[in-house]
Amino acid sequence: MIRVFVNGLAASAGAGLTYLHNVVPHLSATPGLHTTLAVQPTLRSDFERLGNVDLVCPPAISGSARRFIFEQTKLPQLIRDSRANILISAGNFALRKSPVPQILLSGNSLYTSADFFRDLLSRREYLMLAGNFVKGLFARRSVHWADLTVAPSQAFADELRRWTGREVGVVHHGFDHATFFADQAPLADDIQRKLSEAEGCLRLLFVSHYNYYRNFEMLLQALPLIQNLIPRKKVKLFLTCKLERGANPGTYDGEDAGRLVRDLGIQDNVVQLGAVPYASLHHLYRACDLYVTAAYAETFAHPLVEAMASGLPVVASDLAVHKEVCGESAHYFPRFSPESLAKAVARISASPDLAAELSTAGKERSSNFSWAQHVACVLRLADQGCKNNATSFFAKSFPNRLGSAPNA
Repeated sequence: MIRVFVNGLAASAGAGLTYLHNVVPHLSATPGLHTTLAVQPTLRSDFERLGNVDLVCPPAISGSARRFIFEQTKLPQLIRDSRANILISAGNFALRKSPVPQILLSGNSLYTSADFFRDLLSRREYLMLAGNFVKGLFARRSVHWADLTVAPSQAFADELRRWTGREVGVVHHGFDHATFFADQAPLADDIQRKLSEAEGCLRLLFVSHYNYYRNFEMLLQALPLIQNLIPRKKVKLFLTCKLERGANPGTYDGEDAGRLVRDLGIQDNVVQLGAVPYASLHHLYRACDLYVTAAYAETFAHPLVEAMASGLPVVASDLAVHKEVCGESAHYFPRFSPESLAKAVARISASPDLAAELSTAGKERSSNFSWAQHVACVLRLADQGCKNNATSFFAKSFPNRLGSAPNA
C-alpha cells in the first residue's frame, strides 16, 4: 500500500480549494492507497466523511509566513507519524528537508510575472510588492528543495524552467463533467432574479473573486466600448465578486474598481453577484451568453474549462496558458487592449454561427481534461518515487511531459 501525505494547508479559496475538492475524492477511491490530508480546521467538514483519508487539522494558522514556519518546523514530524511514503506539497512551497520523497505542485505565476510587478508599482502597493518578492524567493528555492516539481500547464512549466534553471514536469489539471453538473438545486433567489432582469441582454460572465492579476479594470474599461458596438442590445457583465473593500479573499482592495464602474457610468452594465457556491456555478454559466477573461497572469484557469464544458463561447486574453487550455475554441485579444476585447465580443455577438461553432468546439475541448487522469499520473509518479531512488527517477522523467495534454 502507498501512503501519501498531501499538504493542503495553503488552500483557502479559489484554485487551491477547487484542486482539493476534486482531487481528494479520487485519492479516497483509489485501491491500495491511504491518504493523510493536512488542511485548515475550517475545511474539516469538507473531507471528514471520505474513506481512506486521515485528516490533520492543526490550529488555524493565519498568514503565509506563519504557515511556512509551521510547515518547515512541525510538518516533518506529522509526515513521519502518518507513515507516509511520499509527500505531495500542493501549496507552491516545498519542505526544505522532507523526510520522504517530495512532489511539489507549483501553481502561482505571480512570483514570475513582470506584469504583476508593474501593476503593483502603478497601484503603489509597495507592501504587497515586497511580500510577493519574498514569497518568490522561497518559491524558487522550493523548486530546488523538491525531488520533482510539477506545473499544471506546459506554458507555466516553461516559465518555471527559465526562472529556476531546473527541469519541471507537466500534469494538466482536470475537469469532472459529472461532478460539476451534478447539483440540480437552483441558484439562489437573488441571483436568479438578477439573471431574469437581464433577459434579452447580452450576458457576459467572468468567474473570479476580485484580485489585480485578473485585470478587472481592463475588462470594465471594455464594457462601454462593447455597448457602443452593440447599441441595440443591453450588455450586462456578471461578476462572482463584490467590487468593495474587504469583500474578497486576501488583501486585494476592490474599492478602486468599484469607483471605476461609477466613473465610467456603467453601474447598470455590471452585476456584482458576490461569491457563488461551486456546486451552483454550472447554472450561472448556462444562463449567460459569453465568457470573458482579461487576466494577465495564470497557470491553468479552471473557469475556462468550466465555461467550455457549459457551452459558452470564450473570449480570452492572449496568454500562452489560455491558448494551451482552449486551443482554437476561443478568440484571443492583447491583454491590455480594451478595444480588441470589445471587437471580439461584438464579432461573436453578431454571428450566431460563430458562437455555435465556438460552443461546439469548446465542449469537445473540455473533454480532454480529467481529474481522474490527473490523479492517476501524479500517483504513478508517487509510486515510482517510492519504489526507486526518487531523485534519479524524477530526473529521468523531466525531458518529456508527464501528463497527456490536448493539442494546443
